[in-house]
Amino acid sequence: MKGWLLLTFWICAACYGSGQTKTAEELDQVARVASVIVDGDVCERILTPRAAQYLLKVDPRDQWAASDNFDVNHDAYIQIKKTLIRLGRVGPPHTDVNLWMPVPGDSSRIQVMIRNVNEISQFWTWGDLHQPMPPEMKEVLMTGKRKIVMQKPNLISVLAPVSNSLGDIVGLVEVVKQLVDDPHGNVK
Repeated sequence: MKGWLLLTFWICAACYGSGQTKTAEELDQVARVASVIVDGDVCERILTPRAAQYLLKVDPRDQWAASDNFDVNHDAYIQIKKTLIRLGRVGPPHTDVNLWMPVPGDSSRIQVMIRNVNEISQFWTWGDLHQPMPPEMKEVLMTGKRKIVMQKPNLISVLAPVSNSLGDIVGLVEVVKQLVDDPHGNVK
């Protein structure tokens, strides 16, 4: 009986691992396409100069002033949001594609510019307008290479660079999916 339980556990673990691998490969393909079609020039126009001005200011009388003054250029925002939604539909069901941009004036920080349909992210901290840049994101921004990240349970993200027309990496996308076990133990 003990051997049978061990064999059953090993088979389930192998199936789960292969489901993760397949999902990671699918997300990586979406990320590869995203690097090509997400327009970095448009991404750079999303944040208004006024919002950028207030982003790093801390008003001692109003700690939420930066958030209150956060606004976007709607045409650029909507164009990129629609592109990210379409990219999410190319991946497995319930895939999100989020846009992350370095904070102007502080390269050690990053902000999620667009969170998408299911609001899934392995990196975003709820309520933060910007946050310290995770090492994985810094690596993608520095090297221009995609990176698969599985640091939180049941989440797979692929980070991919976004470039402008001059070839400069100006941001990155996070292609992410939350893994769910179906009743038969298969990963979806």
